[in-house]
Amino acid sequence: MVQSGIDLAAHLMRRAGFGATNEELEVLGSRSYEQIVDDLVNPEKFPEVDEYALRRYFLQLNNFDTVFTWRGVWVYRMVNTKRPLEEKMTLFWHHIFATSVGKSEHGPSSIKQLEMFRERALGDFEDMISALARDPAMIFWLDNNENHLGEPNENWGRELLELFSMGVGNYTEDDIKQASRAFTGWTFTQPLPLDPYGRYTSDFTYEDSDHDNSEKEFLGHKGRFNGDDIIKIVAKQPATAKFIARHLYNFFVADEPQVPAWSVTEPRDPVAVNAIAEHFIQVEGNMREVMRFILLSDFFKESQGKRVKSPAELVAGIIKTAGTHRTPTPIMPSLGQEVAIMGQDLMTPPTVEGWHYGHEWIDGGTLNNRVNFAVKHMSKAMSDGDFNIYEMVRGESDSVSAEDLVDRCLHYVGAVKVSDETRRSLVNSEAASGGIDFKSDGDSKGKIEKIVRLIVSTVDYQFA
Repeated sequence: MVQSGIDLAAHLMRRAGFGATNEELEVLGSRSYEQIVDDLVNPEKFPEVDEYALRRYFLQLNNFDTVFTWRGVWVYRMVNTKRPLEEKMTLFWHHIFATSVGKSEHGPSSIKQLEMFRERALGDFEDMISALARDPAMIFWLDNNENHLGEPNENWGRELLELFSMGVGNYTEDDIKQASRAFTGWTFTQPLPLDPYGRYTSDFTYEDSDHDNSEKEFLGHKGRFNGDDIIKIVAKQPATAKFIARHLYNFFVADEPQVPAWSVTEPRDPVAVNAIAEHFIQVEGNMREVMRFILLSDFFKESQGKRVKSPAELVAGIIKTAGTHRTPTPIMPSLGQEVAIMGQDLMTPPTVEGWHYGHEWIDGGTLNNRVNFAVKHMSKAMSDGDFNIYEMVRGESDSVSAEDLVDRCLHYVGAVKVSDETRRSLVNSEAASGGIDFKSDGDSKGKIEKIVRLIVSTVDYQFA
């Protein structure tokens, strides 16, 4: 009964978004894979989430300092957006260009930065870097407001090359110094004081009198470079293409070693990473076309189960499958906190390196939090009728075998793929053993719900 088209669509939506409901998967399974990808990489076809409507439910959103609530709003967007790849790319850029509100304590700048990532999510890489260099949250995070003529601060120049574009080993210390000089005078306007109406926004400003306009030599190029000149040079470097390609592979395809190891550790799949990098160069950093290439590739289609779900992916995916939070609810602001206790405090990455993806998401404490959230949320959704798994599993059947019962539950919990060993354990579980005769078994609903709880508790469910 499980259709390969639905299985592939489910894999695509988990990776290029945050999952899909059963109703959505039925529709997607009837379309060609290429059509689904085309919709994903062209999000402007679809309406945006109406954040202004959310402010009618949560008045605290009218104050941009309420970061706790804005984190919850972001999870709500992940679940309800009609533009899933745009939202997933926003999370990707937030991870790559990690900027924490914990340093600035200035909510408006962090929220404005996420909006910038969203607007340019699938645009040109050079344009993204240019906007990032002008972003007040990033300028303060990496101290470029302290980068002055005759007294350069190298934080932004260093991270631009080390973590945001080329990667370690592809530039010299002198290149960092020259880049930093080029960004002198790039700062932001001081926002008005906090009291009495809360924090005001801040904007980029260029102070020509504070800019070092002398000649510079950067990556073999000479000139009186300003910041935009540095960005243009960096964006065209083959090292940049390969570095961003590996980030994309790590985020969308399969877990890689952590970034500090990349200069001495080969990619998990060098052929795939090189192919992404070559396409990046071919389309001049057009992320729409880079993502189309990745999502249509065989290495992507064959990568099921090769990535540990990040906390945001796990929480949003469970909510999506359960069919809850389709409209604002009183607990919506707390959704961001659910993600945070699993190790991913949105808008507050731990360092400029971002989060460590892969198996580092999992330890004894976070695994317990992940499983507890999944079980409790699915249990409540089934109890409240938001996720009517019983009717879906029963269908027109009078009875089902243990094997078919497990397969149906796996299918309706998001076309989940599990190992043969896990499937045998589910089939032999007390809930599934012997199957179900719907006419005579008075606890058939309870057994199905128990299987669902077992599925979301498995090790397999931690992977996408």
